[in-house]
Amino acid sequence: MNEALFLMGSVVMICILLYRVLEKIAVPSLLIFLALGMCFGENGLLKIHFNDYEFVNIICSTCLIFIMFYGGFGTNLKEARSVLVPSVVLSTLGVAGTAGLVALFVHFVLHLPWLESLLIGSVISSTDAASVFNILRSKKLALKHHTDSLLELESGSNDPISYMLTTVTLAFMAGQEVSVPVMLAKQLLLGIGCGILMGVVAVWLLKRDILTTQQSRTVFLFAVMLLAYALPCIVQGNGYLSVYLCGIWIGNSNLPQKRYLVHFFDVVTDVAQVMIFFLLGLLVTPVELPVVVVPALFIMLFLTLVARPVASGLLLLPFRPSMGQIGVVSWAGLRGAASIVFAISAVLSQVDTTYNLYNLVFCIVLFSISIQGTLLPQVSKLLHMIDVTADVGKTFTDYQEESDIHFVKVHLGDGHPWCGQSLKEIGLPRDLLVAMILRSENMIVPHGDTKLAQGDLLVLAARAFEDREHMTLSEITVERGHKWANHTLATLPQVDGQLVILIKRGMETIIPTGSTWILPNDNLVVAHTQEKG
Repeated sequence: MNEALFLMGSVVMICILLYRVLEKIAVPSLLIFLALGMCFGENGLLKIHFNDYEFVNIICSTCLIFIMFYGGFGTNLKEARSVLVPSVVLSTLGVAGTAGLVALFVHFVLHLPWLESLLIGSVISSTDAASVFNILRSKKLALKHHTDSLLELESGSNDPISYMLTTVTLAFMAGQEVSVPVMLAKQLLLGIGCGILMGVVAVWLLKRDILTTQQSRTVFLFAVMLLAYALPCIVQGNGYLSVYLCGIWIGNSNLPQKRYLVHFFDVVTDVAQVMIFFLLGLLVTPVELPVVVVPALFIMLFLTLVARPVASGLLLLPFRPSMGQIGVVSWAGLRGAASIVFAISAVLSQVDTTYNLYNLVFCIVLFSISIQGTLLPQVSKLLHMIDVTADVGKTFTDYQEESDIHFVKVHLGDGHPWCGQSLKEIGLPRDLLVAMILRSENMIVPHGDTKLAQGDLLVLAARAFEDREHMTLSEITVERGHKWANHTLATLPQVDGQLVILIKRGMETIIPTGSTWILPNDNLVVAHTQEKG
């Protein structure tokens, strides 16, 4: 266990340290994590022998729950409303059509048995939400005709159908007697019902005073996510569909302090994606891949150039898309973590297959991310589908946090220069608004002619400062005995890129100069800047 924790800690740290480099290269960053896992593996630099499919299945399936939940949580239904129907059509009929076409190709070209062909088609029939989200955000790829919203919604919602097709096919291959209509009905109805139920209950509780701290609200939502997956699975429903719908319901509800939930799950999901791709790379044995490279390449090319374009193109025709939109949607059908996780489930079911299914699907995903993922920005540009006037952030619910309003208070003490003046006379900037005045226990909604008096407590509203790529703000509390205490700013050692811009001393706010003394218990607001590049 100690070695496993050391390995995981090292990988996460490496990935974080490499983040700035990874976001500047053309290759999708998730592909780097996959390659990193292979480098750590038994044929890599560190020669770590690792072939525990069950362990990887548990960890990756759990990580997939986070990805599915946050995929729903981040889906902005207002932005996606115009493409909601075509997205649902692609994530259901499109997945089934793609699986069927791939099965036909594998059976007639690679000469594999029907059920094995259908299993391969089912496992790789869904597009990968993690890969699509990663490329759209990292490359800031805003697309015309709400195509970015279409891809986001489709890739986030089509894993459940792929999972159901895989489950049904595995049941047939194991010789089980199953009623396909009954199984699909259970999977869909129980998955939808449990997901919406958990979402409704969670939102109702989050809007009550039961959860008093932000920490408890975050942990509560973490538990809701796990229950949304486990509950339908216990009653033979689709857990992935449930957790996705639960995320959509919660993410599109008006919740207090929602940005903290967004930030928490944003980080956790990033870590989950890194962990999945690293473990999948660690699990593979590269010397075994040459056997499946050629069939994997043929399947990937057919999937990319024929199956996906035919299935998505025919299904989108009733919605009158442009040829550019069909082209981008066809090319953006990236395969990823979900396909490999489903392949691991098939391996653990111990059904007989001609090829090692894990190795085959791994190579398909590797080709898909490296070729389709890398070229997606160029294909979008070639098809004139990039919208330079739009912001891809609008397709995600956390975009609203960028224009968040914060409130600050200002107490008008004895001799304050605003006392006796009206609001219109003090000359506040247009972006700074006095929202309310508290005067002798009375609440006043002010207007321009409202006179300010000594003792007033003003509540001001303004847009919150957001940390920029090269500048952040932080607070430093000067305790007794601190090396800065009882010194002037001018006597402090100068640190490049660091500037004290404000001092909070009790109820007093001070804009400092070089001669300003720093006293014990002062709170200093410090700006940190970094050189670009």
